[in-house]
Amino acid sequence: MQKRWHILSPDPKQVSILSDSLGCQIAVATALINRGISSPDEAAAFLKPSLAHVRSPFLMKDVDRAVERILLAIRRGEKVLIFGDYDMDGITATAVLVEFLAYLDADVHYYIPNRLTEGYGLTRDHVEKHAMPDGISLIITVDCGITSFDAVSAARRAGIDVIITDHHETPPLMPEAFAVLNPKQPDCTSGFSWLAGVGVAFNLVIALRKRLRDEGFWSARGGPEPNLKAACDLVALGTVADMVPLVEENRIYVKAGLEVLASDVRPGVNALLDVCNMLNRPLDTRDLAFKLAPRVNAAGRLTHGSIALRLLTTSNMETAHAIAKQLNQENTRRQKIENRILSEIVQHLENNHELLEQRALVIDQQGWHQGVIGIVASRLVDRYYRPVVLIAVADGIGKGSARTPDGFDLYEGLKGCAQYLKKFGGHKAAAGITLRAEDIPAFRRDFERIVCQKTTPEDFVPKLIIDGEISASDVSPELADDLEALAPFGTGNQEPLFMLSDLDVLSARVVGAHHLQMRLRPANSPKTGQTRPFDAILFNAGTDKPPPKRFQRIACHVRWNRWPSSAAGGLRPGGRDRKSIQLVIKDFLAA
Repeated sequence: MQKRWHILSPDPKQVSILSDSLGCQIAVATALINRGISSPDEAAAFLKPSLAHVRSPFLMKDVDRAVERILLAIRRGEKVLIFGDYDMDGITATAVLVEFLAYLDADVHYYIPNRLTEGYGLTRDHVEKHAMPDGISLIITVDCGITSFDAVSAARRAGIDVIITDHHETPPLMPEAFAVLNPKQPDCTSGFSWLAGVGVAFNLVIALRKRLRDEGFWSARGGPEPNLKAACDLVALGTVADMVPLVEENRIYVKAGLEVLASDVRPGVNALLDVCNMLNRPLDTRDLAFKLAPRVNAAGRLTHGSIALRLLTTSNMETAHAIAKQLNQENTRRQKIENRILSEIVQHLENNHELLEQRALVIDQQGWHQGVIGIVASRLVDRYYRPVVLIAVADGIGKGSARTPDGFDLYEGLKGCAQYLKKFGGHKAAAGITLRAEDIPAFRRDFERIVCQKTTPEDFVPKLIIDGEISASDVSPELADDLEALAPFGTGNQEPLFMLSDLDVLSARVVGAHHLQMRLRPANSPKTGQTRPFDAILFNAGTDKPPPKRFQRIACHVRWNRWPSSAAGGLRPGGRDRKSIQLVIKDFLAA
């Protein structure tokens, strides 16, 4: 699909001042200002994110109440249940709380529901059939709970307190829990609305440690305070996987987590890296999002999320490797199921072109695997660039996953169709729904109407935001180094994208079946001289057309491409990775 390029143009004077102040490349100063960072002090904080700069967790509404209740439970020896979600965010949030409370010798237990048989969130059945018989007196939800009204009411009747930690959009009224920690609450003024579920749970842990420090607990106990930076690997994994904006505290946590992953890898993560052939090399957010997260999430999608929790919390390397291999196999199975469903839908749309005249795609089918339709919906959004709702139907009930590109608030759109939904929840860009199969046609009609009311066709033309234009002479090791300092990249802090013009394609070859690897050189430059060719790659280029001979312009990232110095694929003792500059092309116009 043709993208519309939008080239940003910040004030050149402001760019020059910032570049001089920081001693960085003009292109880097441009990227910083495009991200709202215009002063040297702001830039310094952005370029060197530190855990010392995180704000107090006590700014969050109800943190005080939650801390006091948890400490009371520990002192009384009460049984505490951590109730998590089955995705990476929920799994890592559960692990963070379980590990910290276990360090305090709390009587802590956890429960991860089965996506396929129990669905999302804390329910009355969980309270009445698990918490009550097991003698639980305090339930702490992570990455869920904000819409668990019946469950919280059942717990209150049974004398069980519930602390909700969540980050999803909030309903008009809150469940009557003992405490609700959700920075999206209208009366929560913490400014933490960007946090993932694991970020909210981590802030609760920070608050607990601080309160215990103030009470002299750690000195009286005679043991060291837990080093919470060591848990940032989990926080980074959950934050990146949940695609929340990597700004403010999220940026700090992910940066710290990547440092932990580089130096002190827990057995479960080490085993995952092994099955991905990623040992002994630096990690970035792309590795977390596209290598590690899919394998952890595969457990919750196809079998049971508790398998992934065991992987991340085990201290036994043999156990970790066995689970990692299992998850790797599950991920392969997930990919096959996902590709089959995607192919079916694409074929259906090709046979029914009128469906693509609608502004939203709402498609249902008996027998779809509900654990993978969210991923398929995301791939359809990338392909057709419009809101997508996929609904798997079984026994008269449809369970759906919804995704949307920028330009439409999915959660608000679903609120407008609430009369057809048994339940729904999620974010601006992703949500889940449950409805009766007989209500799907009415929901489809109403959802399309709401999307048409709230958007224009222009909203769903893919946009490519380009930080600015650079010349071939700007591409240098210094630029690649400076751009790396802007990482970690992800939602809310996209990797800088630049435009380069008039490039000849010296050579091109297909690698990895679908990717085009090229050597480029500025057009009209002498064949001999100081202008060196650039390595470039265009991912998922396809092989149906010959590569262009010349680019009129490209939109690209400027990155270091690293590979092990050993031909065998691993580092020699004392060896270093080799690297070269590579242009990663996102879009182009051929000459």
